[in-house]
Amino acid sequence: MNAPNAPNRYELYVLEEGEKPVEVSEDTKIPNAATIKVVKQDHTLANMVRGQLLSMPQVLFAGYKVPHPLHPYFLVKIQTDGTITPTAALEQACTKLIGTLSSLEAKFKREFSFKDVEGVTTEDAYGTSTTGPAWTSGRDYMDF
Repeated sequence: MNAPNAPNRYELYVLEEGEKPVEVSEDTKIPNAATIKVVKQDHTLANMVRGQLLSMPQVLFAGYKVPHPLHPYFLVKIQTDGTITPTAALEQACTKLIGTLSSLEAKFKREFSFKDVEGVTTEDAYGTSTTGPAWTSGRDYMDF
């Protein structure tokens, strides 16, 4: 059930006909800076992008804001040192972020795959394989 003034859920992530997902506006007052509007996204993506941008040595400033919680977009402000444009910095940050998330997904799937469903063997914190319930050898949770 939605609040009376809340938009329908699909409007929060489905682009409308002709709607651009990203709009860039160069800053005329600050050199090598731009404000980028990303529609149909929220704090989750904005914070990850900001963090990735701040890890880049060419980026002097990166911040974001979500103007209103009922409007599904965020604005990210980027200022670079001039060796790269703000748009190129955003593209590089997104590419690195996609790689990081792909790596995380692969590691997650590898850790939690059910390769050997029969005869499940687990590995404890010490790297030894055990069969059956954990903590059977007299160790407790403080042994990590």
